[in-house]
Parts: sequence; structure tokens; C-alpha cells
Amino acid sequence: MSIGNSPEDERPFEDVSEEARPSVGHALRRARIAAGLTVDDVSSATRVRIAIVHAIESDDFAPCGGDVYARGHIRTLAKAVHLDPAPLIAQYESEHGGGRPAPTPAAPLFEAERIRPERRGPNWTAAMVAAIVVVIGFVGFTMVNGGDDGDNANVAEGTEPTTSPSPTPTTKKPADPAPDPSDSAIAAAPQDKVTVRVTAADGRSWISAKDHNGRLLFDGLLKQGDSKTFQDSSKVNLVLGDAGAIDLFVNGKKIEDDWQPGAVERLTYTKGDPQAG
Repeated sequence: MSIGNSPEDERPFEDVSEEARPSVGHALRRARIAAGLTVDDVSSATRVRIAIVHAIESDDFAPCGGDVYARGHIRTLAKAVHLDPAPLIAQYESEHGGGRPAPTPAAPLFEAERIRPERRGPNWTAAMVAAIVVVIGFVGFTMVNGGDDGDNANVAEGTEPTTSPSPTPTTKKPADPAPDPSDSAIAAAPQDKVTVRVTAADGRSWISAKDHNGRLLFDGLLKQGDSKTFQDSSKVNLVLGDAGAIDLFVNGKKIEDDWQPGAVERLTYTKGDPQAG
């Protein structure tokens, strides 16, 4: 527990004369205190830095780094203190004149990383075989020359020297190179379904998952080390409250993406993902 930061010691920013509708920051702070949570608790649950939580509760959104990040932090904090984020985001947009961003074009929200062929190393097997052939040839050549000298010295006068047949060097057929490894992770996943596995590898994160009909599969907080697997016949929709803490596997393949701590990501995956480019 943080010293001097307990819910009982905190007081509202404004007195009883404030307007009927509280500010965004005041609403978040009041809900946090009502839930019995400290700023440290909220920061640990959402991975939003303590300084940013304090700034948002004071209606100072400059540390968020822009309207997009501010809306994402408001949504994440509202979920953590059990508030509906939609009214707070709408209030933020009306007060700051940001407006909603332009609608996203009708295209997949995720473009799979192109699968890069594995770089082959030197063919050491063929090099070893070639070296063995050279050694055998050299030994055979030496044996033939040495044998001729000895035979000529011991041949009786008037007789024909006999020569022994020189050994024929043998060569080994180079081993066939091993085939490129297939992507076993994707091959092992069911081809007729989409399978998504979410693991809270680097901390706690709130997540939500729905199937292709919009039916809620899960909505809650994953503790660090926890995992959830979702499967549907055609599509899985995800919302990650803290994408930077998540390891994501789609149809057996790990998704590599540079998600920042505290970033909120909305993702959709189908049974064809990730696409090979």
C-alpha cells in the first residue's frame, strides 16, 4: 500500500458547489475512490504510469501525448474503476474539440508479418566430403609412387618389373540438403477455425473477446502469467486494455508487433490469419 495514497485519505478536488456533471478526471477519481482503489492499484492494473493517472484525474491530458492516447487512457482507466467509458470519451471530445477520428477503411485491422525464409548456413557436409576425397586421393598417389620405387629396386636383372594396380579413390555422394523447415506452428492449428491465445506475459491487462456473432466470450482482467484461448468458426474480435503486456498467438503463430505499454488495441482475426505475404 502506498503511504499517503489510501482511498480514505483522498478528498475530492472540488467542493459541494461544483456543477452537476463532474469533469472527466473528477469522475474517474471519484469512481476509483468508491471502488477502494489507490492510484498505485490502478496504475498496476492498467500499466498506465502513476504520473499520467494523477494528471488525468486533474483534467490535465497533455502528458498523454495527444487526443488518440488520451481517449485510450480514459477508456482503460474507466474499465479499471468499473465505469462505462463511452460517456467519458464523448465528454472529453466535446470539451477539447477533438472530435472522433475519421472512420477506419474497410480493411483488415491486422496485416501479418511477412514470413521470411530461413537463411541457410554453409553446407558443411559437402565440404567435409570434398576434403575426404582429397585426402584419399593424396594417400593413394603417395602409395603408388612409394610402391614403384621399392619394386624397381628389388627386380632381378633380366626380369620385367611388375606393377600393382593403383587403388582407385572412392568418392561419397554428398548428402541431400535438409528441406527448409515448414511453419509447424501454423500447420498444427485447425484449418477450419480461428484460434486466438492471449497471454499476460509482462503484467496485468484487461481484455475483451467476442465471436463472429458479437457474443461476449470473455471480459475481465488477466493477471501476469495468465492465458486465455478463444476459438470461433470464422472470426474473433479482441480489445486489449494494455497491449504492451500481451503476447498474442493467432492460429498457432506468435504475432510480433511493437505495442507500447498502456496502449489500447482493437483487433480482428479470421481463420486465414496470419496471411503469408
